Amino acid sequence: MKKSLPTRLSTTVLATLALLGAVAATPAAADDETQGNWMVRLRATSLNMANKSDPIGGVGPSDRITVNDKWIPELDVTYFFTPHIAAELVLTVPQKQNVSLDGNKIGSFTHLPPTLLVQYHFIPNGTFRPYVGAGLNFTRIWGADIANNSLSLDSWSVAPALQIGMDYKLTKNWFLNADVKKVWLSSDVKAGGVKVSNVSLDPWLFSMGVGYRF
Repeated sequence: MKKSLPTRLSTTVLATLALLGAVAATPAAADDETQGNWMVRLRATSLNMANKSDPIGGVGPSDRITVNDKWIPELDVTYFFTPHIAAELVLTVPQKQNVSLDGNKIGSFTHLPPTLLVQYHFIPNGTFRPYVGAGLNFTRIWGADIANNSLSLDSWSVAPALQIGMDYKLTKNWFLNADVKKVWLSSDVKAGGVKVSNVSLDPWLFSMGVGYRF
């Protein structure tokens, strides 16, 4: 699978965050406008799998399972408890992923991966507003059809997640956003109920989009 586009995106997003972070480190002017407690963001997200899997049966370096990278839409709902502390729920529509064995497609599955994060916003009234977050990802997997149903995946996965991002204020309510998340996600692969491998997907999610605060 070609990695050039995700690689370029990750480089761009990380460079943007570094630049915005440097600017945001300067003192920000006070924001006299009353801000609402809610913020909704719509992002385009590149889902990039680490694909660290054990070989089927643990025999040798071949026979490794991988899952494809893809672009997904992302809707994020954030509530600010204080100017600095917020909680964010990361949502998307159910996603279908292809499963390959040594580069050859052997099936697919569908998953829904909501993530709940607690965030700290460093400069809540600035033009540049960096933040970090930590929380949990809850992934529901269903509809797995792998190797003519001879292989199966776990139905649920709960995994830790970390986040770093930046909002750039355009108007009183509108913002540009860049965001990076890391999720430690894995699933056992079973044949006839017996574990034959473990796939550590551990995806990076590189996102850019817009936000509206109210």
